[in-house]
Amino acid sequence: MSMVDQMTKLACGAKAASRGLSQLSSEEKNRALFAMADALVNRAPQLKEANAKDMATGAQMGLSSAMLDRLKLDDKRIAAMAKGLREVAALPDPVGRVLDERTRPNGLRLRKIATPIGVVVIIYESRPNVTADAASLCFKTGNATILRGGKEALHSNTDIAETMVAAGRAALGERFPAHAIQVVNTTDREAIPALLSLTQYVDLCMPRGGEGLIRAVAECSKVPVIKHYKGVCHVFVDRAADLAMAEQIVMNAKVQRPAVCNAAETLLVDAAVATQFLPAIAAKLWNKGVELRADPATFTVLNAKLETPKSKLKAAVESDWSTEYNDYILNVRTVDGVAAAIAHINHYGSAHSDAIVTADETAATRFLAEVESAAVYWNASTRFTDGGEFGMGAEIGISTDKIGARGPMGLDELCTYKWLGYGTGQVRG
Repeated sequence: MSMVDQMTKLACGAKAASRGLSQLSSEEKNRALFAMADALVNRAPQLKEANAKDMATGAQMGLSSAMLDRLKLDDKRIAAMAKGLREVAALPDPVGRVLDERTRPNGLRLRKIATPIGVVVIIYESRPNVTADAASLCFKTGNATILRGGKEALHSNTDIAETMVAAGRAALGERFPAHAIQVVNTTDREAIPALLSLTQYVDLCMPRGGEGLIRAVAECSKVPVIKHYKGVCHVFVDRAADLAMAEQIVMNAKVQRPAVCNAAETLLVDAAVATQFLPAIAAKLWNKGVELRADPATFTVLNAKLETPKSKLKAAVESDWSTEYNDYILNVRTVDGVAAAIAHINHYGSAHSDAIVTADETAATRFLAEVESAAVYWNASTRFTDGGEFGMGAEIGISTDKIGARGPMGLDELCTYKWLGYGTGQVRG
């Protein structure tokens, strides 16, 4: 069977499943999700066994420690996946929600209601918890999902999806659509262009991963793609910042989980507090193994104030400012006030997540209004750009597009809509 034939079979099954999913009640969907959550916890030993094979593959591929951390499944992360499913089940079902309602002068009543998109393809790297997150959100919104993870996570992703499907069948019997959740079980690169050419079956693609992956998907896809190319996130420490607060926010944004897209990649420091703040934060970052790539002004301050570890302080080059490292590397630039910080972010950033630390409401208000990102924070870490942290339950991704869904994508963003017209014989003159 050719690759096109394989993907057509997969997509055709998903389209049929999407029609079956649209017929499920909220109670049925929730019952299946709770069963899936229990099954993930009950099968934790088997999931970890599958994940151990993937961890070995990842090590052979030379993945960094940060990327291996993204790949790893342990009891805590499996429990978190199950918790995410239960949270999705507990959320209101957006399908059928009335978005608009009006009656025209001729008596025609119109209602705009939320409906499932249909078939959603999710393409992602490393993090196997995405399998459960994406499948649960799509299931809750009546969408069939086709999942394509990285080859380093194939065993984990397949086991998670099969566990969820088996639990769904056990909970709903024949009401559970056979192909509601599917994993592309080949690592052949030709699978993606073949799958994303099937516009008669596939309605939407959402790639999650590095810039190279997302650009490759967007360039080859014939179906709509919701994307964020990269997460070049910033923290700006203003001259009116509480510097103790700023240290906590910078450390959280950079080192809590450096491999994720909402981790900070650049620290901007107001020149008015640079000599005071930079040595303190640099010492803390170096203690955590973070390499700093600094502009000349920052480089001068750090060399004058500290005994600098040469391997941990480098001169930044132009390309650094627009780089997503996903690692223990942080750009640092000294800027002259909030206007310069905004200009830097809008030029080099990726419209993902950016933060200002300040006690000056005027500066904060300007920053929030003028930074052109999907999420902008005042005195909070960029790490909050996450569906769970936003109260959406598990998220399916984060969009930096300006048209359509933007920011963390939860249940509401996985719905489209249609208009229903209720007439009494009206015809157009």
